[in-house]
Amino acid sequence: MRVANVVELGIKELRGLWRDPMLLVLIVYSFTVSIYTASTAMPETLNRAAIGIVDEDQSPVSARIVTAFYPPYFSVPSLISQHEMDRRMDAGLDTFALDIPPNFQRDLLAGRSPTIQLNVDATRMSQAFSGGGYVQSIVSGEVSEFLNHYRGDSAVPVSLVLRSRFNQELNKGWFGAVTNVISSITMLAIVLTGAALIREREHGTIEHLLVMPVTPTEIMVSKVWSMGLVVLVASAVSLIFVVQGALHVPINGSLTLFLFGAALHLFATTCMGIFLATVAGSMPQFGLLLMLVLLPLQVLSGGTTPRESMPQIIQDIMLAAPNTHFVMLAQAILFRGAGLDVVWPQFLALLVIASVLFFFSLRRFRKFLR
Repeated sequence: MRVANVVELGIKELRGLWRDPMLLVLIVYSFTVSIYTASTAMPETLNRAAIGIVDEDQSPVSARIVTAFYPPYFSVPSLISQHEMDRRMDAGLDTFALDIPPNFQRDLLAGRSPTIQLNVDATRMSQAFSGGGYVQSIVSGEVSEFLNHYRGDSAVPVSLVLRSRFNQELNKGWFGAVTNVISSITMLAIVLTGAALIREREHGTIEHLLVMPVTPTEIMVSKVWSMGLVVLVASAVSLIFVVQGALHVPINGSLTLFLFGAALHLFATTCMGIFLATVAGSMPQFGLLLMLVLLPLQVLSGGTTPRESMPQIIQDIMLAAPNTHFVMLAQAILFRGAGLDVVWPQFLALLVIASVLFFFSLRRFRKFLR
């Protein structure tokens, strides 16, 4: 494979994209208007929310509180230690972390007003917005029943102090803006590379490439780097001017680290777009095939709904999808300010998945050229 051929063929793809006004409009719309309008349209339902409980009291009343959280609203609570609480929330394992202090039951029976700390990962707006009220209601009900020896609505001398992490205002728009950037990256990477290949076939220029001294690998790599570069630049501009500028959403992590992860994700999804284009016979067929592939990838990747809310078999299957790992690392970096020491498993998974997709796509592309 000659680098000069790859560069020249990639420039040819960029020129072809520049002459396609509909794709240019799609790129601009996806990274501007779509993100701005959809940033506040996030769901607020609570379903199998992940919760970790630090039981420092080890008393009957704390045991009642622990056993009060169960599906479908919450997953089975994870009993953790206090030093694990921040680490698990930084890693995105728990949406809620409940800290029951020592001597909690003794203070209740003595008529004092002990407090229980509830930490909320407010980046998961679909659950954090309403989940705090659920937790407070459950804890208050269990404490009231313990003191009164029956369940009632009488006031109890305890209240939860909510501490929202990563999104202190519980602003749904913060979560929606970044999530839509992630979704647009996946969609456009597949659409642009697939459209580039189908456009070559419909215009008859694919036959011109076959008589030139270039290899199928050079042709495919040129489409991958050119279309990936367009999406990468558009996503960076969107994060800076739309998300941070127009919507005033704070970015906690390193933008450079995120773009590096986005580049690995684009390597995988552009290969997927070429594979789908070789299967489809025309642009309408490619559009229909895209709906069958893109919608499950977007919905089940964990971008809109946390993966913990899905059946275990779906979680296991979606680990083979590149955007599942991309959503994990993007949310960890942009929301929680995670570094490479936290997200390196997702980087490694993306590299492996991208390599496998490149191999199968190149094999299919060679058969397509024959």
